[in-house]
This record gives sequence, structure tokens and C-alpha cells, in this order.
Amino acid sequence: MPASTAPQVLPQNERPDDPPPAGKPQNRGADTRALTQVLFGQLKDMEPGSPEHCRVRGALIEANLPLVRYAAARFRSRNEPMEDVVQVGTIGLINAIDRFDPERGVQFPTFAMPTVVGEIKRYFRDNVRTVHVPRRLHELWVQVNGATEDLTTAHGRSPTTAEIAERLKIGEDEVLACIEAGRSYHATSLEAAQEGDGLPGLLDRLGYEDPALAGVEHRDLVRHLLVQLPEREQRILMLRYYNNLTQSQISQELGVSQMHVSRLLARSFARLRSANRIEA
Repeated sequence: MPASTAPQVLPQNERPDDPPPAGKPQNRGADTRALTQVLFGQLKDMEPGSPEHCRVRGALIEANLPLVRYAAARFRSRNEPMEDVVQVGTIGLINAIDRFDPERGVQFPTFAMPTVVGEIKRYFRDNVRTVHVPRRLHELWVQVNGATEDLTTAHGRSPTTAEIAERLKIGEDEVLACIEAGRSYHATSLEAAQEGDGLPGLLDRLGYEDPALAGVEHRDLVRHLLVQLPEREQRILMLRYYNNLTQSQISQELGVSQMHVSRLLARSFARLRSANRIEA
């Protein structure tokens, strides 16, 4: 390759994200933009996938990593390891480098920043949330969060729900829903001990034994067996054990003898026992 087209990659000790040497003050941002412009000029004349192309592309990535770190710093409040956020942002940077066209007259940082931030936001949307929330609610939560910060700065206190709703021209119910959606970034274990108040964990405070739980299986079994009986026998069982009528009262209700009611009950029990899959 001719010397004029050879990639001019800076040595490790002079890369743009390193501190400038003592006695040589310089605008690192301007130097990075200038280096980026030169590298893109070299990249367009190279065959994609060639060793030279990969080397210049790698130099572009490394030269613009400060841009990724700057974008990642906006997400420090998410309590996600910053190394992971930077790695995700670097993917966005690589995508921006591959799509960038210097001939459009747009500065690369201006073009790349939305791609980097978008990649990081997509990561939080799809991978970090403990509970998935609808996209519209998530996008509105971003606006609520921004309005909360602005109003806190303006008033010197935390804003009320009504103030946030008025600022965004939405209902207070939507603001409350967005705040609840924002909590989906973090989950608390039911077994976690409460800090400061000395109370037991959520599991001990919220959990209880349902006394009707043990009868669920039996109720399901009875329902399954009852439908196998004739309609008249079903009615007799309902009157006897759900309405608590005596055999005499049932006989008067149905217009039959008490002895006949007794025989029908005995026959129903025999059928239920024979169909009971548990006792069988």
C-alpha cells in the first residue's frame, strides 16, 4: 500500500483519550474530531474486511470511546455496572461507524450520539427491567423523570403529582402509573430484612396461610363427581348439604317420601365412591 494511503494509527501513548503530555496543552475534543475525520477519509478507500480496513476501523472505535463514556454517564442512576453500559454503548458506536457517511457534512459525534444512547436505552428496556412495562408507559416515564428533575431544581423540593401532571399536560393517574413503572428497574426480595425499622421481611409480613387452600382439590373433585349424577340426585345433594335441609324437608320440597329421599342419597353416595379416583 502506498505511504499516502497507509492508516495513520496513533501509538498507544498518544491516543486521543489519554491525557495530553505535560507542556503540550491541546483541545482533546478538537484533536479527536480531526483524527476521526482523517481516519474516515482513509477508511472509505479501503476494502471492507481487509487487515488495513479493520485496523483503521479499530482506531476509530478507540478514538471515540470517550463519546461512549460520556453517554453512559447519563445512566449512572440506574445502578447497573458502568462497564456493562459502556460495552453496550460501544456496540452503538460501532454501528454508527459502519453507517456514517462523511460526505453528508455532519460531524461524527452528532451522528453517533443518538445511536449510542439508543443502544443503551434498548439494553435497559429489554434486559434490565425486572418487570416489563408497555413501551408507551416507559417513554412517558422518561418524560416524568425529566420533569421531576426540572421541577425539583426550580422549586428546591420534590414536586407533587399534580405539578408533574400540569407540566406534562397529562392526568395524575398517568403520572402515578409512570412512577410505579419506574420501580420495575429494581426488585426487592420477599425474604429481604427491612432496614432501620426492625420489622421482619416482606414474606413474613404479607404471607399467610389460606384456610380454604386445603379444600381446593376436594372441591374440584366433588364438582367433577356431581356432574356424573342424574339431575334429581344432584338437586337432592344440594338441598341436603348446601341448603342444610333435613330429609323430611327435602321430601316435602320434591313431593316424595322421606324413605325415597334416603334411598336416593344412599345410591348417590355409592356412585360417588365408585367414581372417586382418590379412594380408587
